[in-house]
This record gives sequence, C-alpha cells and structure tokens, in this order.
Amino acid sequence: MDVILLERVAKLGQMGDVVKVRDGYARNFLLPNGKALRATKANKDRFQTMKVELEAHNLERRKEAEAVAEKLAGQKVTMIRQAGESGQLYGSVSTRDIAEGLTAAGFHVDRAQVVLNHPIKTLGVHTVPVTLHPEVEVTVQVNVARNPEEAERQARGEDVRTARDEDAEIEAELAVERAEVAAELAAEEDVES
Repeated sequence: MDVILLERVAKLGQMGDVVKVRDGYARNFLLPNGKALRATKANKDRFQTMKVELEAHNLERRKEAEAVAEKLAGQKVTMIRQAGESGQLYGSVSTRDIAEGLTAAGFHVDRAQVVLNHPIKTLGVHTVPVTLHPEVEVTVQVNVARNPEEAERQARGEDVRTARDEDAEIEAELAVERAEVAAELAAEEDVES
C-alpha cells in the first residue's frame, strides 16, 4: 500500500514522502497513529493544504522534546531484581519497567519511546536509548542490581559479579584453612591421648 508520511518515521522516510509499505503495517500502525495517510489523489491534495500546519506542529513537538532531552540525557534509573550468583536475572527488565522508573523520576516517558532490542537479563549498568521525537533521541543508564548497596557499588564502576566471585574464593580459602586447623588440632589430641 502506498502512504503519505505525516511525520518522520525511522527507517521509512521524511514528512511528505510517498512510500510503499505492507498493508498490515499501514492499517495497524501508521494510519491509526496518525503517522500517514493513504496515497490517494484526494489525500495528496489534502496533505498539500495541511503541510504548513503539520510542519509547524512538528517543529513545536521537536522543541518540546529537545527541552526534555536536555534534562533526561544521562539520567540513571536503578532497578532492583533477583538474580543468581552468575548475575543472570530470574526475570528481566523490559521497556515498561524502564518507562515506569523514568516516570517515577519525574519524566513522562511512554514505553514505546524506550528502545530495547531485547530485554535486559543480566546485572550491571546498561545504556538504553529513549526516542522522545523521531528526530530527538537520548540515552539513559539503567543500573540493574540485587539491592541498593550493590547498585551503589555498580554506579561507582565495580563489577559486582566479579566481587561476588572474589568473596566466594576468599570464603573457600578460609574454609580450607579452618579444615587444616581442625585437622592439626585433631592430630594433637590423638598424640596427647
């Protein structure tokens, strides 16, 4: 189906472009969301009369998005999740979770604006892009940790998974030392008896 874009659509085209898209994409996304019109003769004429108004509206939305982007750029969101010893999450962090975290921080962000190719499934600090407008994109830091203390350590740049491995090694060494001491004490008791 041929459509006329009413705004810039990523990987598709600029406002006013006539592009060919799949019927389902047009019917289910572009047309209902007001991003395009069917490319009929009547709609082409209608677009020409609306063009100035659309450009002004787009410019206004872009300026608003840029103002929000200045405040949102570099924001850090902490997500507390349960995870295994290897740092693998038992669940995942999705776009909805990140949008809710940003909303709690005082920003109005819709989950559709958060760009994740796949859910976050490991502990650590992840950089996530947020598209506020088709022409304005910022990144936020998502800190996924088991508890607030771990989140602070990760924010300082520590690799918590490595730190846990080191703690486990120290614990294992202490267990070996305790076993050696216990064996020595048992040997001394045998000698005394």
